[in-house]
Amino acid sequence: MVFDPTSNTVLKVTESVIPGLYEIDLVVPGDNRGWFKENYQQAKMEALGLPHFEIVQNNISFNAEVGVTRGLHAEPWVKFISVANGRVFGVWVDLRKGDNFGKTLTIEITPGKAVFVPLGVANGFQTLEPNVTYTYLVNAHWSPEAKYTLVNLFDPDLNIDWPIPKDRAIVSAKDAGHPLLKDITPMEVN
Repeated sequence: MVFDPTSNTVLKVTESVIPGLYEIDLVVPGDNRGWFKENYQQAKMEALGLPHFEIVQNNISFNAEVGVTRGLHAEPWVKFISVANGRVFGVWVDLRKGDNFGKTLTIEITPGKAVFVPLGVANGFQTLEPNVTYTYLVNAHWSPEAKYTLVNLFDPDLNIDWPIPKDRAIVSAKDAGHPLLKDITPMEVN
């Protein structure tokens, strides 16, 4: 992917239809060598409305094949998601108690697009290119005792229009076994 260094792209932070979930347009100048970006810049992003959070861990998921489909997980931490390379179809489902329970959002994430995910919102993605490096900053350390709320990637009630259908998606047995939305107790989030 080549980015135009003369483009008028500006850093932009926009709250989505899911309260507390923000879409971030990143500046990615490039030239014949490749590109560069400030993936996360706390002062600039908070000045534009991104909530403050303390980053304690950076996780990276490498996905070799097109159609790798992961999620939908609502972990007990806040996430700042981006890709180092490639493209993914990102999906979020609000699992918090309230009127937005079950509301979904989809966004294509590229090196120029990031997403801030609040507590109680499930996250998932599907790779659109081979060799995608998906990265996320979190405000709590992973532990085996962590309590997740999970929802099935292909629940018909969510009406997610995955670019690569279920029969061609690469999904772990664990993710394929997540419960349907109707069987989930909404999360209580402070």
